[in-house]
Order: sequence, then C-alpha cells, then structure tokens
Amino acid sequence: MLCVTGQSLGDRSQWLSVGGVCRESRRHAARADDRGQARWRGLLRHHLLPRLNEFLELFAYNAWANRTIFDAVAQLPDEQYFRDLKSSYGGIHGTLAHIVWAEQLWLHRWVGKPNPTVPQGTDLKSLTDVRGRWEAVEAERGRFLDAFPESRLEDTRLVKPSSGGEYVHTYGQMFRHFINHSSYHRGQIVTFLRQLGVTPPSTDLILYYRRRG
Repeated sequence: MLCVTGQSLGDRSQWLSVGGVCRESRRHAARADDRGQARWRGLLRHHLLPRLNEFLELFAYNAWANRTIFDAVAQLPDEQYFRDLKSSYGGIHGTLAHIVWAEQLWLHRWVGKPNPTVPQGTDLKSLTDVRGRWEAVEAERGRFLDAFPESRLEDTRLVKPSSGGEYVHTYGQMFRHFINHSSYHRGQIVTFLRQLGVTPPSTDLILYYRRRG
C-alpha cells in the first residue's frame, strides 16, 4: 500500500493512502475514536442521563397511548378486529395481546416474579380480556414505580429471554426498551387500521404533551 505524508496535525502527520488507509492512519483514527466515545459516554452518564421523573412521564405517555388505541379498536366489528393481516402476531387482536404480554413480562422481571404462564397472551380471547389484563398490569406497575427510588436506575437485573442467553441490564435500559417496544407495536396497529380503511388515532408523544398542557 502506498502512503504519503499529508497535512500536519500538531506533532503528528496525517497519512493518506492509495487504495485504502495505511496502518498509521488506522491507529490514529482508532485512538481518536476511542477518545471521542469515552468523552460522549462520560457526558451521557453524568449530564444527559434521564432521571426518574422523565421515565415516569414516559410511562404515563405509554398508558395514554395504549388507552387511545384500545378506544379506537373498540369501534371495529369483530371480523376486522380479529382478521389475520399476516403480520408478526396476526392482526390487531394478536398484536395487542403481544403488547400486553410483553408489558407484563417486563414488569415481572422488575419485581422478581416468574414469567407469565401463557406466552404471547394467547389466552386472551377478546378485546375485553386484553384491556382487562392490561389495566391490571398498569395498576401493578404504578405501585412498583411509586416505591422505586431514583437511586436504583443504574441497578441491574439478569434477564433470560425466551430466545436463549442471559443478559444483565440496568433498570434504565429496561425502562427505555419497554417504552420503545410498545410504541413500535402500536405503530403496527395504526397501519392495520389504515389497511382496513379506518382513520387511526394519533399517539405521537408530542400530541400527548400538547393535550396534557
């Protein structure tokens, strides 16, 4: 590989290459990247890490968004509500059951309970069943969060996914995943409603802020 000396950077020359990056340039870039990553990790940890109040706000948003979706799909005839739309969990009912099951699963991990007995909420046979279980999960989650101190956000738990493996996550990481997971699948339900010719509700976070005032 041909390397030529380029513009000086302090007491170190920047190396250019023909057909690739020479070894000196790679080492210099790697060291610079490591320093940059360390700097950002420090900023995130000490200055930008969301505190408990922000998580509580996102949990409140999640509850509002779920109830908005429940109210919307309650207007559908059974044929549309249960129709198989060829998605990961079938259609609207299967996706809602998955959301509720996953929210219960994560709550059980946080409080140290066994996983829900029936996977993927397949024991939920109607929208009434789905919403009833979710309201119970939401109430239990509220009690858990009421007693959860900010000092525990960086505490960890061992998580064993059904797909295998063992992973250690902080509560902060798990809280973020929980919010993201439910939002992702609510987005699928919005698409299902459009496929059925129904105007879906908006569950954007910014709308929650505007309506909350």
